[in-house]
Amino acid sequence: MKTKPISAVVFDMDGLLIDSEPFWRQAEIDTFAEVGVDLTWEECGETLGRRIDEVVQYWRERRPWKETEGEDLAEKIVQRVVQLIRQDGTAKPGMKNILGFFQEKGLPLALCSGSYFRIIDAVVDRLEIRSFFTILHSAELERQGKPAPDVYLGTCKRLGVSPQEAIAFEDSPSGIRSAKSAGLRCVAVPEQPLTPEIFQLADMHLSSLDEFGEKEFLSFLQG
Repeated sequence: MKTKPISAVVFDMDGLLIDSEPFWRQAEIDTFAEVGVDLTWEECGETLGRRIDEVVQYWRERRPWKETEGEDLAEKIVQRVVQLIRQDGTAKPGMKNILGFFQEKGLPLALCSGSYFRIIDAVVDRLEIRSFFTILHSAELERQGKPAPDVYLGTCKRLGVSPQEAIAFEDSPSGIRSAKSAGLRCVAVPEQPLTPEIFQLADMHLSSLDEFGEKEFLSFLQG
């Protein structure tokens, strides 16, 4: 069977490498309440993986508040999440193992996140993983965040590889859509159950990063 080249591996961050989704949900619930938008924990899941300014716009369109209020909501949420990460951030199971696995194979690794660089910096410093990555890239620099392909295309461009030669690891529906629409192969490690459509979109499904090893790697080379 003909092998398919793998030239780089690209990782999402929130909910995949770090258990940060509870921080995002709590920060959003507390901050949106300031403008009279009462979100539930489940409703916050509707915007998993999206850039925070797009999250604010998402809820403004659905539950509008006064135009004179809420202009700094995104900034307040970011500040709160950074604080929580630096205080209490913990790695997801298998995080260090999978980074080491690909590093030993000599593959360049990139972090590709919908979060702002301030949050990326807080995460890689808290988890002490900055040295693993060749590239840290944020949708903050792109025209659109996930689920648009922009941030993955930008990451691959910075790595100097074709998207078709890269594997993405993602946990959210918007992230899986982003990676696949950019042309990457995608491993889904979902934080919550995926819809049938999104489940079928991913090339592989794991319940934990710990489940990825040599057998799974070879399946991408041969599949």
